[in-house]
Amino acid sequence: MHCAVILVAWRAVAAVLAVDAGTTGVRTVAFDESAATVVEAYRPLTQSFPRPGWVEHDPEEIWSLVAATLAEVVAALDARGETVAAIGIANQRETALAWNRVTGRPLHAAVVWQDRRTASRCEELVEAGLLPLVRERTGLVLDPYFSATKFEWMLRNAELDTRDLALGTVDAWLLFRLTGGDAFVTDVSNASRTMLFDIRARAWTPELCALFGVPTTALPEVRPSCGRVGTVAVHTGAPHEGKGAAAPGGLDALSGVPISGIAGDQQAALFGQGCGDRGMAKVTYGTGSFLLVHAGSSCPPPHEGLLTTVAWDLGGHETRPSEPDVTYALEASTFVAGAAIQWLRDGLGLIDHSEDVGPLAASVADSGGVVVVPAFSGLGSPWWDPRARGTVVGITRGAGRAQFARAVVEAMSFGVRDMVDAATDALGAAMPALRVDGGASAMELLLQLQADQLQMPVVRPRCIESTALGAAMLAGLAEGVWGSVEELFERWHPDVERVPQIDRTTADLSYAAWLRAVERARGWA
Repeated sequence: MHCAVILVAWRAVAAVLAVDAGTTGVRTVAFDESAATVVEAYRPLTQSFPRPGWVEHDPEEIWSLVAATLAEVVAALDARGETVAAIGIANQRETALAWNRVTGRPLHAAVVWQDRRTASRCEELVEAGLLPLVRERTGLVLDPYFSATKFEWMLRNAELDTRDLALGTVDAWLLFRLTGGDAFVTDVSNASRTMLFDIRARAWTPELCALFGVPTTALPEVRPSCGRVGTVAVHTGAPHEGKGAAAPGGLDALSGVPISGIAGDQQAALFGQGCGDRGMAKVTYGTGSFLLVHAGSSCPPPHEGLLTTVAWDLGGHETRPSEPDVTYALEASTFVAGAAIQWLRDGLGLIDHSEDVGPLAASVADSGGVVVVPAFSGLGSPWWDPRARGTVVGITRGAGRAQFARAVVEAMSFGVRDMVDAATDALGAAMPALRVDGGASAMELLLQLQADQLQMPVVRPRCIESTALGAAMLAGLAEGVWGSVEELFERWHPDVERVPQIDRTTADLSYAAWLRAVERARGWA
C-alpha cells in the first residue's frame, strides 16, 4: 500500500499518533512510548478510473478522511486523559496535486502514482535523449509513475490558474490543510520522487523544472524528514474562505500541536523496520510491492532497473556521531500487489473478502500451471514498461478459483524476486534477510513462497504497520519522545520468520515460467 501516516506523541504519556493517508485508504494509529499500538481508525478512499490507464483521487476526500480518522483517535485518547505532543506524516508519494495557495481550493483531481496518462510523453523524452540527465540528477527513470509529467499534464491540459499555484505531493497538501495554509512544505524523501529534485544537492533542479514547465515558485519548501515544520491550526471558517479550513470540528485538542515528521510511505517503512545499516532491506506489500535497501550516506550511482532515492534526512537529530543525517536507498517498485487481490474480489468476484485469498490459495498445492502477471498499470522494476498489461497464461480446464488465487499470490513473490535480484546485483552481495510488512504480509503462504523464491529468511515484525511506525518515530525523535535512533531501532522485534523449504533449482523452475509470462505481457498496449 502506497500509505500516509500522521504520528502524534502525547507529552504526558509519550504516546504517538499516526495517520495513514494512502492509496486505498486513510488510517490513524496511536502508539505508546514502547511503540505499541494503542488505538487506530480507518476509512477507505475512493478510487476513480475515468479512462483506461487513468487513476485519480479527490483531494478533498483525502483531507476529510485524514480529519475524520484523526478526530476518532483523538477522541479515544481524550477519553484516556491523554494529550498530543507531535504529529508526523507519511504518504503515498508520487501522486500529484494542484491547489490555490490563497483559497486552499484544489484545482484538479489528484493524479495518482499508478496513473499512466503520460506514458507517451515519457517515451518522447527518452527518444530525445533526456534519460541520462534524469537518471543522474534525480536517481529515477522517465516513467509516468513520477510526479513531474503529471504536473506538466495538469498545467497543459487542465487550464490551471497559475496565480498562487501550489503543486505538491500528498504530504504537502495535508501539511497545508493541517496548518491552515501556513506551511507549504515537503521533505527530501517525497521531493526525491517528483523527478524535479537533485538528490545530491538536495534542491529543486531549475533545468528539469524548465523541461516540464513547472514554475519553481509553485513547489513547496524542502525540509528534513525529522524536525518541526509547523503546528496544527484549528479554526471554524468555512472551506475555501481565506487559506482554507485546517482541522474541522473534533480536532480542537490538536490546536498548536507541532508537526515534526514527514516521509514518503516506503521510506517511513524502511525507518520503521529498523533498517539502519547499509544492506538492510524491507519489502512492503501494499497496493504494490516496494523494496527499499539502505544504501548508506553517499548517493550511489544509477543501476539498471533500480531507482536511487533519499531515504531520510534526520535534520540534526542523528545521535550517532559517526552517522550523517542523510541516508540514501536503492528502490524497486512493483505497481500491483494487493491491488491484484482486490481484482480477484471486486473485478472477478472469486473471493468475498481480501483475507479469503490466503486460505483459498493454500487449499491447492500449486497453481496448476496458471501464471498471472498483474501488470494493470504497466511493469515497474526492473522492467520499466508502462505499456505492459495484465496477462494470464497456462489456463487449462482444471483451473479454478483456487488456482487463480494461488497464481496471484505467487505473482507477488515473483515480482519481489525480480526486484531483489536486481538490488543484489547492485550491492554486489546477498542480503542477509528480508524484512516484510504491509497488509498482505499477514499471509503465511506468501511469506513461505517469498522465502523459497529468494532463498533467504523472510521476517515479519510484530507491528506490520511499519509506515505509520516510521513516521511516528521521526516525529517522536524530533520532539524528544525517544532519545536516540538506537533506542528506536532496538524497539524492532520479529514476530514470524520463514526460511526456504525448497532448493534453488526447484524455485528457479517456477520463476522461469514467470519470466516467460512477463515477456508476453510486455509492450502490449
